[in-house]
Amino acid sequence: MRGPHNIWRLIRTGATFERTGAMAVVLQAMNAPPRLRLLARVMGWPWKVLGLKGDPALPPLTRALTALGPAYIKFGQILSTRPDIVGEELANQLRYLQDQLPPFSTAEARAIIESELELPLESLFDSFSEPVAAASIAQVHRARLTGAGTDVAVKVLRPGIERAFRRDIDAFYFAAGMIALLLPKTRRLRPIDVIAHFESVVMGELDLRLETAAAAEFAASTANDAGFRVPRPLWHLSSRSMMTLDWAEGVPLGDNAAIDALGVDRRELGERVLRLFLQHALRDGYFHGDMHQGNLKVAPNGDLIALDFGIMGHIDEYTRRVYAEILMGFIQKDYRRVAEVHFEAGYVPADRDIDEFARALRSGGEPIFGMDATHISMARLLSYLFDVTERFGMETRTELILLQRTMVVVEGVARSLNPNINIWDVARPVVEDYIRQNLGPAALARDILRAVRVLSRAGPHLPATAEAMLLRLRQPETPQVPDRSPEPLWWFAAGAAVALIAFAAGVALG
Repeated sequence: MRGPHNIWRLIRTGATFERTGAMAVVLQAMNAPPRLRLLARVMGWPWKVLGLKGDPALPPLTRALTALGPAYIKFGQILSTRPDIVGEELANQLRYLQDQLPPFSTAEARAIIESELELPLESLFDSFSEPVAAASIAQVHRARLTGAGTDVAVKVLRPGIERAFRRDIDAFYFAAGMIALLLPKTRRLRPIDVIAHFESVVMGELDLRLETAAAAEFAASTANDAGFRVPRPLWHLSSRSMMTLDWAEGVPLGDNAAIDALGVDRRELGERVLRLFLQHALRDGYFHGDMHQGNLKVAPNGDLIALDFGIMGHIDEYTRRVYAEILMGFIQKDYRRVAEVHFEAGYVPADRDIDEFARALRSGGEPIFGMDATHISMARLLSYLFDVTERFGMETRTELILLQRTMVVVEGVARSLNPNINIWDVARPVVEDYIRQNLGPAALARDILRAVRVLSRAGPHLPATAEAMLLRLRQPETPQVPDRSPEPLWWFAAGAAVALIAFAAGVALG
């Protein structure tokens, strides 16, 4: 029975929050009503007699999440990128969780590497450092390849991390199910689907072979992006529990003083961060899903270096077009078009009033866009859009959660470099370029040709299909069990479609 175990896990979570002082901090940040605060104080009193838990040098919430384990730490990392939700003070406290956690021993890391590669460490590296960074799931060592004199970064999973994470995720599912059962209004948020999405993302981080592949793919798709770099993965020194990449020398993106010392223009750098993210999401449909300051460096020549490819986002071409049209609609203040896109994509139920939806979008969009351009917040706009779609019955779309979250994170990173950045001035040319290339006549012709290529694969089957259909027509009196298979008609329709689309493509291409 997992129920009692999960109940105990949730009780333990509440107790840890109380013993670290985090409960009061969270309730205050949530602006909880006085009665709820009093109830929490009364229920938490028995746990306080057990004494303080965690490192007293850490802030209360950071202390609680660190004590609770990897899944909670990962959740805290996500919150650290959302000052719009938890406030600047808590966000700053939680940034400790990004890359400054206590490491495990170097001896354990060496043992994992030797077990994975089945070779002694000395035959692989001339030198192997103590941990240079530690996060919730893995830590990084600097090493030098044997005989090559080349420095590399070696990432090693924490021992027992998968088992610990699965245990916590099980409790998260239990909590999500209870919330959906007891609070029906939350069902549109699909809390269980949200946990499933969170699980799939993080479980991908627990197999470093997948991260190695992600790094290679991301490097290939961004190879021609000026001012952006992805370290090269070394496949022969990577496996399930470890991965090796070229060493990337640079200063942390969160250290403005160090960036200034390099002579890098932070205004341009902030614009570049936002522009590159939008290009990756719209142009490639493949983007870095964890672009906080801890995963970005600035090279001495000013290049932006991306690290940690455990969380990568992928969106299909249709969703990219929808997303671009929504962004452009807001940029142009065309709220009617934003509403139409939501209905066309099926994001809002068809029985709702589109004019009323457009008016609701305008009522929130106009005050936001009425601000000084440097204070217009994409985070605030997305938050308002969420509220409006909730009123009109839109369900949470799990495939867009990562995209929306990362966009808010990237805005925060850009503003940390340049508080006066005009988000829309930077975003507009990227979105316009994508729309010009993917929603105009040339894009239509390209889509038609792609459809022709797909349907032409049915060509070899057409003669046999036509012959089979003729045989059936010649023997209509033969009693037999009706064949309800749609395939023969499908192939016949496919053949006709190939001819029609090929003709249309020829017309479109002139």
